[in-house]
Amino acid sequence: MNVLHGPTRLVLRLMGWKLLDLPQRPAKAVVIAYPHTSNWDFPVTLLALAALPFDAQWVGKDTMFRGVWGPVMRALGGVAVNRRERTGFVEQVANEFRSRDRFHLIIATEGTRRRQAGWKSGFYRIALAAGVPVIMATVDYGKREVGLLAGIELTGDESADMARIATCYEGRTGYHHENASPIRLL
Repeated sequence: MNVLHGPTRLVLRLMGWKLLDLPQRPAKAVVIAYPHTSNWDFPVTLLALAALPFDAQWVGKDTMFRGVWGPVMRALGGVAVNRRERTGFVEQVANEFRSRDRFHLIIATEGTRRRQAGWKSGFYRIALAAGVPVIMATVDYGKREVGLLAGIELTGDESADMARIATCYEGRTGYHHENASPIRLL
């Protein structure tokens, strides 16, 4: 057991958060985080990861990893991604899933804290290419709940899969709820 497990559960409870977890987690999964509307999502998520405990890495824009913060972000489980150009990230991550016995990668589906026309499709393409399920995670400020909601196996039918994901996130609100992007792939 992680030494931070108990203390972080207490901190979350004192802050008024309820921790959500799955009865059983798959050994590998792409974990999608929605809604992502505030910088506060990051520290609350880190607390939840320690409280569960859940050994997961997360994807962040490469600018977060520059300078003195780079080593800190990597130590916290961060994986830098360059969103400005194509780098083969989907296939690189799919290969990483194939080479490991256990691997969970958290991706903020919106790719930003501002409202967008929909979600970036990287999480979907990674999960399909790697043949791993998707776990839905949330930081829900309305209900003060943080953690893992459910897991699904993708079928490859984008419309049907996204409808199932949308149902899971019904009623979930971000800190700036007006910034939550519609649940559809761009």
